[in-house]
Amino acid sequence: MTAAGKLGRQTFAALANRNFRRFISGQAVSLIGTWMQLVAQSWLVLELTGSGTAIGLVVALQTLPVLLLGPYGGVIADRADKRRLMIVLQTMMGVQALVLGVLTITGTVQLWHVYVLALLLGLNNCFENPARQSFLLEMVGPADLRNAVSLQSTLVSASRIVGPAVAGVTIAAGGLGVCFLLNAASFVAVVTSLLRLNVSELHRSPPMERARGQLREGLRYVRGNRNLAVPLLMMAFIGCLAFEFQVVLPIVADQTFGAGSEAYGFMTAAMGIGAVCGGLLVATWGRTGTRVLIVAAAAFGFSLVAAAAAPTLAVELIALVIVGAVSIAFNSTTNSTLQLEAEPQMRGRVMALWATAFQGSTAIGGPVAGWVSQEWGGRAGLLLGAITCLVVALVAAIVIGRGKKVTTQAQPIPEDPEEPTAPAPAIAEGPASTEAVRSKAA
Repeated sequence: MTAAGKLGRQTFAALANRNFRRFISGQAVSLIGTWMQLVAQSWLVLELTGSGTAIGLVVALQTLPVLLLGPYGGVIADRADKRRLMIVLQTMMGVQALVLGVLTITGTVQLWHVYVLALLLGLNNCFENPARQSFLLEMVGPADLRNAVSLQSTLVSASRIVGPAVAGVTIAAGGLGVCFLLNAASFVAVVTSLLRLNVSELHRSPPMERARGQLREGLRYVRGNRNLAVPLLMMAFIGCLAFEFQVVLPIVADQTFGAGSEAYGFMTAAMGIGAVCGGLLVATWGRTGTRVLIVAAAAFGFSLVAAAAAPTLAVELIALVIVGAVSIAFNSTTNSTLQLEAEPQMRGRVMALWATAFQGSTAIGGPVAGWVSQEWGGRAGLLLGAITCLVVALVAAIVIGRGKKVTTQAQPIPEDPEEPTAPAPAIAEGPASTEAVRSKAA
């Protein structure tokens, strides 16, 4: 086999799994529709209000349920049949998009309609997200999990390119409402793919029996494991203030560069191009662990500084390509690190906390980023994310460094020089600990 062939097999290893191929094909169609709706929804709110703060409030309502109920969604994911749960929830998401599309096309849509439907979608997401994230391991097993997570993140990024582009054409040809209707139709593909999975080939985790205190148990489990707690806290702060592109980029396009919805679509697509490249690199050569996350967070911060300083739209698009690449590297590495570190019976709850940190934190960060961008411009919104990333990377590095010192100081001192006591093992981190967890899971 040629070197190119080996590289291709390494990059797309998870696609050898038939169930994953079916699942990812349905996701490919649905995610394009999702990005069409995201673009159309932000522009619809901007048309209705002309306010960046209003966009932030819609995003906040869509993510507030994840913040409040996300951890409980993980308990449900650990108890339920994840595949059946996703079928029901994906169907309900399609109905939400259909209602928004009908209201928009008929000209009866009002801002409060968007608020209510965004809240309902958020309620759906707080249960669907942990089920979908933890279901990846049941499809591909621990050996291909990191690759599957990276490929799924790459698919999200590819849809970020295609979806906004299709949305731009659709808005020009048929209006905002058609985008919502096409998104509703796209859920047929993902539900069909879930129905066609071969259940006998799944690496299913036994459902957890209902008992009291399971949410508190999950929180204690994360608090007692530094390799889970540090990545989750990093994602919470960075997800809160750095990933608010739905709020910041429309203002950058409209106010900073004086452009329209087409420029916003180009900016979103530029991030998507970078994210596809970054996702494929992570799928091929990526590593997991807190050290990798610290480097990725710092790179994310510096790329946002470059985007905030871009003097022209053309330079901004180049900077956003880099932002997309490093943001997807941070996101997918956090996801796979957590899944490989978590025990099977805790994985749903751990991934629910990841979803809460990544999406739920937007309920706080969305309005903050929208207000900062509205008051001081889109560049200030990008700088807010940049400062957050750099501070988080610095604090995480200090915490990890102190943890090593504590471990070293805790080694017992031999009482008899002739019979030395074996030193206490250091806490493993990064790729080494991930491989140990991978071996245990296998």
